[in-house]
Amino acid sequence: MIVGSHVSAAGGLFKAVERAVNVGCDCIQVFTKNNNQWKAKPLTDQDVQKWKDAFAESNLSDPIAHASYLINLASPKDDLFQKSIDALVIELERANRLELVGLVVHPGAFTDSSEQAGLNRIVDAVAEVLARVEPGSCRLLLENTAGQGTCLGHRFDQLAFMLDGVGDDQRVGICLDTCHAFAAGYEINTADGFAAMSAEIQDLLPAGSITALHLNDSKKPLGSRVDRHEHIGRGEIGLDGFRYLFQDPVLSELPGYLETEKGTDEESGEDWDVINLRTLRELV
Repeated sequence: MIVGSHVSAAGGLFKAVERAVNVGCDCIQVFTKNNNQWKAKPLTDQDVQKWKDAFAESNLSDPIAHASYLINLASPKDDLFQKSIDALVIELERANRLELVGLVVHPGAFTDSSEQAGLNRIVDAVAEVLARVEPGSCRLLLENTAGQGTCLGHRFDQLAFMLDGVGDDQRVGICLDTCHAFAAGYEINTADGFAAMSAEIQDLLPAGSITALHLNDSKKPLGSRVDRHEHIGRGEIGLDGFRYLFQDPVLSELPGYLETEKGTDEESGEDWDVINLRTLRELV
């Protein structure tokens, strides 16, 4: 199992590599810009080269980024819809310049329209983004959601509709978040529940469409549809859900990225990423 974490790029993207190495990551996820702002400071050639040099000198693999949380590809409001497309174009172009292999984005919320209208919007948005960005190293990864409010992508049939509508399996895939799946109602903490989710994935999604995992326990109970991440084994999923994941012949081969709270454990004084990565590896 290849496991890593989302790490801070404060002070420059190249510094994220050192942080990831220091906590024992195999793979890395970053923001390439401020995730809570629309505007992005352009990447300079020096920024890109520093990142590439640092990454090449490390033992890390499978570098990905997460797109801004402001993006809503399902919005019925034309101005926000177009603004979201424009922002995602920039993010995908940045990811290609950095030679990342994936860019994770939340599909969006339909707000005051309808589920079907929102799904159609997402398909149209992704199609426009791909048309505007030259193919590169990076695959756009639609993330499954907890289903909070009107957020789409909490069911695999919704994700399947998006992939089928775009029709480009080479440039679009899925990032599977364990916390989101559990909160959306998939009982991944039991053998039968995990097997049922795995079967649904095989039935509905194209083979090879899931290319990355977000490894998060859940603060909230099964089916709560509330997205609150917890440290591995310390939430409602517990260790068994991750054991089942690592036993899955397909999902266990994918890189997994922590998105758990940063900081240090008060009792041990250890970095939480170090603790969570060790916990995951002990399950394999």
